[in-house]
Amino acid sequence: MAIEQATLAGGCFWCTEAVFKDVIGVEKVESGYTGGTVPSPTYKQVCGGDTGHAEAIRITYDPTQVSYDDLLDMFFATHDPTQLNRQGNDIGTQYRSAIFPHSPGQEAAARSAIARAQPDWPAPIVTTIEPLGDWYPAEDYHQDYWEGEGQRNPYCLAIIPPKLQKLRKSFAARVKADATA
Repeated sequence: MAIEQATLAGGCFWCTEAVFKDVIGVEKVESGYTGGTVPSPTYKQVCGGDTGHAEAIRITYDPTQVSYDDLLDMFFATHDPTQLNRQGNDIGTQYRSAIFPHSPGQEAAARSAIARAQPDWPAPIVTTIEPLGDWYPAEDYHQDYWEGEGQRNPYCLAIIPPKLQKLRKSFAARVKADATA
């Protein structure tokens, strides 16, 4: 089985991670930081907005079960790619909508996905395509956040269930049968 990776930033990584964990063919989703200039940043540093990093997720997936194009379509359907440097109440460059391609093929696919998604949005998509830089996994307490602390966090309870509902409605054939809200 050939495994590939995708790196995406769509606001708070807790909320983005929760969406992709339910997708058939996704082997792992890791929250972390990329796109910045400070080596080994901490959550506090990234939240300060001065490191240049985005809160992002790195998806490890089996392309024979889910394609990169499918992952990008899910990405655009489950966050607002028209908000510059924010998602809802999360404001700052660390919450930007960005794609970090792992190859020239992924970069071309990202450009096509933006064009494909634009008709679904009333404003221009501002998602950036940025060079894949160093990846820094977020601290342990951020990993699998929705399955633990997230279901007691009022912010996550307001944001994540609607994203999961949209995923299940729009991509029902791509969602694991045992996925729960």
